[in-house]
Amino acid sequence: MEEQKSIYTLQFWLLSLSNFLFSASFSMIIPELPDYLASMGGKEYIGYTIALFTLTAGLSRPFSGKLTDHIGRVPVMAFGSIVCFICGGLYPLIHTVQGFLFLRFLHGMSTGTKPTATAAYVADIIPENRRGEAQGGLGIFTATGMSMGPAIGSYLASTYGLREMFWISSLFALFSILILMRMKETLPPAMKSKFSWKLFKISWSDVFEPHILPVFWVMLFVSFSSGVVITLLPDISKNIGWHNKGLYFTIYTISSIVVRIFFSKTSDRYGRIPVLLVSSAVLAASMGVMLIHLNSYTVILSAILFGFAWGFNTPTLAAWTTDLANKNHMGRAMATMYIALEVGIGLGAFFAGIIYKGLQERIPIPFAISGVLAIISFFLLLNYHKNWQKNGI
Repeated sequence: MEEQKSIYTLQFWLLSLSNFLFSASFSMIIPELPDYLASMGGKEYIGYTIALFTLTAGLSRPFSGKLTDHIGRVPVMAFGSIVCFICGGLYPLIHTVQGFLFLRFLHGMSTGTKPTATAAYVADIIPENRRGEAQGGLGIFTATGMSMGPAIGSYLASTYGLREMFWISSLFALFSILILMRMKETLPPAMKSKFSWKLFKISWSDVFEPHILPVFWVMLFVSFSSGVVITLLPDISKNIGWHNKGLYFTIYTISSIVVRIFFSKTSDRYGRIPVLLVSSAVLAASMGVMLIHLNSYTVILSAILFGFAWGFNTPTLAAWTTDLANKNHMGRAMATMYIALEVGIGLGAFFAGIIYKGLQERIPIPFAISGVLAIISFFLLLNYHKNWQKNGI
């Protein structure tokens, strides 16, 4: 009976809509940040625009995981949206490189909190045998927001100006907060505790959920490519004559949405590891295409393959996390998965910025590193698969 029951409840749709607005909010400013920072005289710090953001997101994960498991999913989701709302409105008021980098550091708390609580909320309301499908469905809204965000941001910046773009970004985050007010808390009352500053005392057990170690390593290696793409594609887009610097992100997200629509149940049917083996191989191919002479055709092909890979990666890794996690520490498990994501993206962005430094001939190097790491994740997954088959799991 549980399998026949629809997973697409009002709570699921509210969560999905909130995720769409939230992801559009922080992603719409990404393509314009390198030029905005360069206009302040900070071109050499372009790699830090993403690296600092993801650093704070990673640092806040242990706290968001612990708070999610103690005070509830909805308050932590609301906090993430509030941070996004405030930071979006502050960007136009910042006119120094140091101030900009500090604001990027603070802004990272938004993605360090809301996605952790969101993933735990999904695990609460969805049966175990349909979590891959649910994560895929939720991911459609998240990916759509991330796809539309950069395109909307570039349009607003070119048509109305950067100030208006930042303010609309902030407005999107505000709407995502208002939607959360209609959502019911899913953390059982017996597990809830009152807010206390003692909850911010973090031990190693609050930082890392050992049950999901396989997910951690795979996520770490494959997410390096995202940091490289986010950092380098705005400049690559300009170099090949694309006026909208968010076009690559739109193409790859449309590709990922198509995957989620038609293949969201794949990992529920065939297993998490077989699906991840395919997605890791496709990700390596996407990075390999960027080693060819860069033009509109090769960049579009890379974007399609990148979207295909992440259309499988994100929901499957999230579902695999819920499979392996201690059910009483779902927030901690999700935080651990996202720590791997943020560290991977941050390292990718950092090294891409350090290697690139505005020199076109260096562009292939970060993509080559990303491809190698995707191949490493493929062989790690093969090893996990063989060991689990051997042990009859």
